[in-house]
Amino acid sequence: MFQIDSMSRTPIYEQLIDQLEKMIASGALSEGDQIPSVRATSTELGINPVTILKSYTELDGRGLIRAVPGRGYFVCEGAKEILTENKMKDLGELSRIIGGMASLGVPREAIEEILDEAYRDPMQGKESDDK
Repeated sequence: MFQIDSMSRTPIYEQLIDQLEKMIASGALSEGDQIPSVRATSTELGINPVTILKSYTELDGRGLIRAVPGRGYFVCEGAKEILTENKMKDLGELSRIIGGMASLGVPREAIEEILDEAYRDPMQGKESDDK
């Protein structure tokens, strides 16, 4: 279910959070779906269970997943809407960044190309340190 890049500068727990958020946003995980247990994920990926628990706890705090004692973690009702609302708040920051790029002479076409690429395959998010 998860793909971890051990060579990435992004911490593993953040990679897990990012992937789960993308799965929820894309509909690959829906409200009420169970996500893999901490133990199963730890075994599958060879990662310390504390790292996975850190990711799950963060997502629980964001209201995206919830722990059900004795049963595991499940996607919360409204999780996709929460993610959408949070990303809409990022539009102000994006506008500021694009404004700065425009004032420095970055061609509109270059920005549009990046936007087109992002919308072609939103599950293939790029990490900023890969560029």
